Parts: sequence; structure tokens; C-alpha cells
Amino acid sequence: MMAGKSNDSAVLRVEELDLAYGDFDVLKDVSFEVRDGSCLVVMGGSGCGKSTLLKSLIGLLPPKKGRVFLHSEDLWASASEERLTILRKLGVLFQGGALWSSMNLLENVSLPLETYTDLSETEIEQIAEYKLSLVGLAGYEEFYPSQLSGGMKKRAGLARAMALDPQVLFFDEPSAGLDPLTSRRLDDLINELKESLGMTFVVVSHELASIFEIADDSVFLDAQTKTLLDQGNPTWLAENSEHDHVRTFLTRGEKSKEL
Repeated sequence: MMAGKSNDSAVLRVEELDLAYGDFDVLKDVSFEVRDGSCLVVMGGSGCGKSTLLKSLIGLLPPKKGRVFLHSEDLWASASEERLTILRKLGVLFQGGALWSSMNLLENVSLPLETYTDLSETEIEQIAEYKLSLVGLAGYEEFYPSQLSGGMKKRAGLARAMALDPQVLFFDEPSAGLDPLTSRRLDDLINELKESLGMTFVVVSHELASIFEIADDSVFLDAQTKTLLDQGNPTWLAENSEHDHVRTFLTRGEKSKEL
């Protein structure tokens, strides 16, 4: 999608983004949009810049050039205090879940509400319990992270990321460290939250099964050219991308063998 031609239903818009670490360029001229109520997957091979892009979208890495909009708010052109206000509208689930080991699940999910709202203790507890119920963890409020399986930790981390009702939820490799069955259950949860609550997701992933299961749209980053090589529904891209590299990635090379 061309920069400057914004979609009214886009909740997140990236325009001509260049990212670098010092003099080392990672990505150049990246532009795409994320539709409200959809799941966009950021994919590509190792070293293509997936995690670097995520860092810029969640306010951890300033771009060398370009803009990131949440609706009409320009993340990186805003003053630091305004930027913090924008970032509170985003939820992030990192690979390990990033739970505080000294807090039980109710306390972990309550923490953002205690920090950023003026709600009463009772209201915070009710919201935290509700968020845990949404991810299938009702009854686990008093459990500590050390008592949970890997999949349960991911779900608890998701509940905390949802605490402030974010406009976009970012996932960094949600399937990392999970067995296939647990990973599939997490995919099902993402789809359920998207369909029942209209939530918007941006997911960094290299797991093909998960990509095909959850993605409405996707962007493919290429390490060699340092660009966004292609964009679209991954099922469509697997058959129709004009880039052999994209088709090979999405079909594990089977499509290239046929050709």
C-alpha cells in the first residue's frame, strides 16, 4: 500500500520507515497499514528486521526516517509526554510473557491499571479478573508465574497486555517455546479475541502454521534488500507472490520445486 493513501479503517499506519543501528541500516522505505479488527503478521527469514520493526512500532527505537501513526497521532513526531500517552494505547506481549515473578497473576494484570488509572481497588480487581477470564485463566488469580506452564504464562502476559484496553496488541513470537498443541491453542485464542472483541493484532512470527492460522494480512521483510518485499494474505502470497523468495518461505520450498 502506498504511503500517503491512508485507509479510513487503518488503526496503525507506517510511512516510508527507515531503521538503523548507528550507521548499520536494517530496513529501508517500509510502508504498510493495519486495519482495525484484523491481525497482521510480520514475517521473513532470520536477520530481516522483524524485531527491529517491532521495537520502532512500540516506541523503543526511533526511526532514521519515516512516520508511525496510531490513527492520526504521529508517534515519533510527538513530544515525549505525548508519546507516552500514545504508547499507553498499545499493548505488548514479549516472548517470555514478562510477568513479575514476585506477583501473582491478579497482581500482575492489576499493575498497569494501578499505574495509569485512578480506578478504585475494587474496580481494578474486577477488571483484572475479567481480563484473566478472557484468556481462560479464571480461577488462577492467586497463582504465581513459577506455578504455570509456558502456554499459561503467555496467556497471563496477554491478559496484562489487554489491561488498559489497547487499540493494538503486539506479539513477539507468541509460539516461541511452546509445543505444537499449546501453540495452536494460543492461535485459537487470538482468533477468538479478534472475532468476539474486534481486537487488532500485530504479530511477529516465523511459524508457518501459526501465520496461516491467524493472519488476515502480512508483510514480508527481506534481509538481502532490507525492504518490505511483499504484502498480503499469506495464503494468497504463497500462490501468487511475484517474488520467488516469498513463495519459497511460505511453502517451505515445495512450490519452487513444482515450478
